[in-house]
Amino acid sequence: MAIIPTRTPSALRDFLKSEASGGIILIVAALLAMVAANLPGVSELYFDFLHFVTGPEISAKYGPMTVHLWINDGLMAIFFLLVGLEIKREFVDGRLATWERRRMPVIAAVAGMAVPAAMFLWVTGGRYDLAPGWAIPAATDIAFAIGVLALLGKRAPTSLKLFLTTVAIVDDMGAVAIIAVAYTASISSIALGGAALTLFVMYVCNKSNVQRLSVYLPLAAILWYFVFLSGVHATIAGVLAALMIPVARTPGAPDAAHSPLHRLEHALHPWSAYFIVPLFGFANAGVSLAGMAPDVLLLPLPLAIIIGLFVGKQVGIFGSIWIADRLGFAPRPHASWAQIYGVALLAGIGFTMSLFIGGLAYPGNELYVDEVKIGVLVGSILSAVAGFLVLRFAPQRRTSSTPDEPDDRELTVSP
Repeated sequence: MAIIPTRTPSALRDFLKSEASGGIILIVAALLAMVAANLPGVSELYFDFLHFVTGPEISAKYGPMTVHLWINDGLMAIFFLLVGLEIKREFVDGRLATWERRRMPVIAAVAGMAVPAAMFLWVTGGRYDLAPGWAIPAATDIAFAIGVLALLGKRAPTSLKLFLTTVAIVDDMGAVAIIAVAYTASISSIALGGAALTLFVMYVCNKSNVQRLSVYLPLAAILWYFVFLSGVHATIAGVLAALMIPVARTPGAPDAAHSPLHRLEHALHPWSAYFIVPLFGFANAGVSLAGMAPDVLLLPLPLAIIIGLFVGKQVGIFGSIWIADRLGFAPRPHASWAQIYGVALLAGIGFTMSLFIGGLAYPGNELYVDEVKIGVLVGSILSAVAGFLVLRFAPQRRTSSTPDEPDDRELTVSP
């Protein structure tokens, strides 16, 4: 009996599977939110639930803690903790561990953020009141995008899924930097000092080879509290905490018990994919369409977001990949140009991060926040449908697998 080695478990494969199913759940959550926000008798319950005061008042700046505030500033900090863990893993032990592997994803992600932002500012005509939203169409929702790819099955090769994931990780780095710099209000130096001290303690623990997550997680909660009070958006605490979690290089054993980062990442994935992100989508996608005419899509803010997501993303990502490949600066992914164009379209799904940035860009302005939701929903839907159709009917390019571009065949035990 000859035994063919089975495929080594892969954290990235598990990630793609959880993000795929989580993305589908996110789509359903967004649809439910729109129904709840517009169904007579239910819409009042929906909005009352989001604004329900749970207390206590942690910060005078934010006022009493509501359900919506706990979701956006509390649970989303856990989501950003997971984002930070993924970024650190990819740079230390993953597909971004070398400059050769970083080159194309970084080029695509940077162009995919810059072009939509520029288009947003162009469409809004430099209006001062709308300018804070320039980063809204710069984000990519990896859960939503991978969910659409999952619907395509074998017509979406693994190389495209891996490339889209890598671009989205770099994109997340940019979004985190934007949130920390562009959407930080007045800062409390005392609270910021407390956050710095907590972060330093975590750093010392890391350098002292402390491996127990039971030490880092309470410190991460304390860090969140101080960052929340400081004026820097609380979700940044998640990313900062992730950078302090120890990681061990574990080639071939991504879930090794001796690597705290891998264990925490593995534990958080299902909570993020199946609960936190869908709940965020349900809490933020609902917008009442009562009294709105179709021409609302032509208003400067929604139109700028739609064009930024649907046009800017595909131009920035596909154009930068084409130029880099033609110049020989970085090779394109193992896929046809039609498939790469389809992935560039899917990157225009900005849903979760775009809604999140929209709330930061126009705090307290319900009219603009609703317009943001409409623009993000329409732009994301257009990108999802167009990307799906392009990939569905794109010619398949069959290439042999490489270590960096695994195929989808499963190895089995045969007699």
